[in-house]
Amino acid sequence: MSLNERLRAVDRFQQRHRRLSFLAAVFKKFSDDSAGRLAALIAYYGFFSLFPLLLVFVTVLGFVLEGDPSAQRSVLDSTLKQFPIIGQQLQHNVHSLTGSPVGLAIGVVGSLLAGLGITGAARTAFDEVWHVPHKRRLSFLAWRLRGLALLAVLGTLTLASTVVAGYVVAAAPSALATLAGILIAFAVNLLLFFCAFRLLTAEEVATRDLLPGVLLAAVLWQILQHIGGYYVEHVVRHAKETSGLFAFVLGLLSWLYLGSQITLFAMEVNVVRAQRLWPRSLFSPPLLAADRRALTSLAEIEERVPEENVEVSFDDGG
Repeated sequence: MSLNERLRAVDRFQQRHRRLSFLAAVFKKFSDDSAGRLAALIAYYGFFSLFPLLLVFVTVLGFVLEGDPSAQRSVLDSTLKQFPIIGQQLQHNVHSLTGSPVGLAIGVVGSLLAGLGITGAARTAFDEVWHVPHKRRLSFLAWRLRGLALLAVLGTLTLASTVVAGYVVAAAPSALATLAGILIAFAVNLLLFFCAFRLLTAEEVATRDLLPGVLLAAVLWQILQHIGGYYVEHVVRHAKETSGLFAFVLGLLSWLYLGSQITLFAMEVNVVRAQRLWPRSLFSPPLLAADRRALTSLAEIEERVPEENVEVSFDDGG
């Protein structure tokens, strides 16, 4: 082997090692932040927010397509397919669309209450992941106003993209139309995650530090949507009535929990990359520089008033 070939081999090994150490640091920080617990809270609020949101969607669609049952049925069927697990169940129970003002009012109020719950849980999780001290987090009124703005943006984008993707598939049920629907959904997922990552973090973060996690979250979310469709097709549809109900509920909760986890994992990628929190010592001392920075900022989260300052020291002999 020539010298150049040896140097290239060493370079490839170093690059592979850096990638593995970065990924290990992301998993390490995910564990340090108890991100699984934070994801469970997001999934809890997400479960209760889906139903009023879908009530608003069905009601608005009834107003828009009033008087055209054929268009209602085709767009509804193709649109609900964009919602894994729950969409398939609604297809069997929603036979016609009517624009009910009462249903719209109930759906809007329910969506606002449940939506503020999920945005609040996500905001807390994002602040924990970025290690934002309590004294620098948004006030009670500020984060609710930001949550309402995010709900307006995300709700409008989600409804618009879902209807457009559903209409494309309904108008031309072909492989090309299906691909167009997937691309539309992916493009909107990118925008949704960018807005969420930008608006729900109290810390000032550069756009370039948000983009890797946004892209990763959009890709993983797209994959999770297809997994949800596969679950419905092979588990829920073939289950008996009683077991099918349990499969539906457990599947929906699992889907939301996994979605919350991949969102927080993508955010961890941004934090580790932006704050250079790798390589980490995974199993035993000595602590590396990245370990000290991560543990210091983790302790500083508990600063709750401007006068409070947490100082961290390490026993180098430990």
